[in-house]
Formats: sequence, structure tokens, C-alpha cells
Amino acid sequence: MGRAYQNKKLDIAKTSDAKAKVYSKYGREIYVCAKSGGVEPDGNLALRSLIDKAKKDQVPSHVIDKALEKAKGGGGEDYSTARYEGYGPGNAMVIVECLTDNPNRTFGDVRLCFTKTKCKIGTSGSVGHMFDHSAIFVFAGDDEDAVLEALMEADVDVTDVECEDGKTTVFAPNTEYNNTKQALIDTLGNDKGEFEFEVDEIQFIPQNTNPVTGDDAAMFETFLDMLTDLDDVQNVYHNAEID
Repeated sequence: MGRAYQNKKLDIAKTSDAKAKVYSKYGREIYVCAKSGGVEPDGNLALRSLIDKAKKDQVPSHVIDKALEKAKGGGGEDYSTARYEGYGPGNAMVIVECLTDNPNRTFGDVRLCFTKTKCKIGTSGSVGHMFDHSAIFVFAGDDEDAVLEALMEADVDVTDVECEDGKTTVFAPNTEYNNTKQALIDTLGNDKGEFEFEVDEIQFIPQNTNPVTGDDAAMFETFLDMLTDLDDVQNVYHNAEID
């Protein structure tokens, strides 16, 4: 694709302990999404997307169902979002997204990942302005004009549409996620209102990349592993181009 972006879906790990961490992360995110936007996927596009993504990553149905039932009950933990920014090994810019029931604990854990790898955690906004917060949709097809026309008719504010190698990528502001997805489904979906997205998520896309080589590259991999091992961390975005 013409524009570099990072698809940060969680990888299924080989060990049962690592799989449990992945299931826990998805369960927490589904619970929060359902509690805030409604437990019915048909009326909550973000929840529908999250459930589809969890299924693609082989998250068991009972994990998804448990999170939804928990959200229906109205009780449970009181999670809040937290976002931390800073510079990782090789001076690459990093954004860490978390869901936490204890912000002090989470900040301490994330800060430790920075300090142990001799990096610096910054203040809010310190690197965020160098990323675009975008909704990204990738699907099969190469009719750019048809996609643009559909989105214009739906009065959707789209940043860019690219077609390459038989795939179409639509970029939109994160605030236009629901409108963009619904317009694509309504126009390009089948008579059941179904449409297959290869990528369907909101990401922070770096405006430029930063080469990270040698010892810094190895340290950056360690840094990422430390962050993703934390239960409260949901996503990590960066502009590192690791050699």
C-alpha cells in the first residue's frame, strides 16, 4: 500500500499463558465497549468490529459471551482508558493505549518499561501530534471511483482512498469510524448487510518513520515485549522502522 501503517492486532502466542493474556485483553475491551455503547453488535458497530477481530484471532466464544454478559449486568470493574507517550530505543516515538482499573499502577508499570530500556516517557501530547488518529478499512476491490462516490453520497469525511494490488484502503478521521463503515456496508455489502473487511480498526499512524538499527533494534523488541506483557496494555503504536 502506498501509505505505511501498522496493523496492531494482537498475535496469538504459542503458550497457554500467553493465550490467556490475549483472551483477557479482548475480554476486557469487549466488556468496556459493550458497557459504553450497548451490548447488541447490530447497534454498536465498534463492538461488532471488535467481536469479529477477536474471532479472527481465535478467541473462544465463551470468552466473548462472558464479557457481554458481564456488560449486560451493569456491574463489574470500572475501567478507564489511559494513553502514555514517549521515546523508545533508537529515539523512536511510541504511544501506549491501556484499559485500567488502577491508573497509578498502570502508569508505574508502563514507566518501568521505559526506564528499564533506558527510554523516556513523556507528557500527554509529547509525540501524539506526530501521528494521525485514523479509522482504516481494507477490503478486496480496485474501483476507487465507486468507493469515493459511495462515501461522498453518504456525506462521509474521508482522508484518503488508495487502490493497490486488488485491495482498497480507506482512511478516515477516527471520529468518522461508524459513518464510514456503515456507508461501505450499505453500498458494497450483500443483501444481508454483510461485508468482509481485511482490516477494520482505529489506529495511530505515524506521519514519518524512524530507522532503528543494531543494539537499539534488539532493545526495541525487548521494550515492545515488556509492554505487551502488561495486562493493562491494549495497543502499542510506534514509528520505528526496525532493521
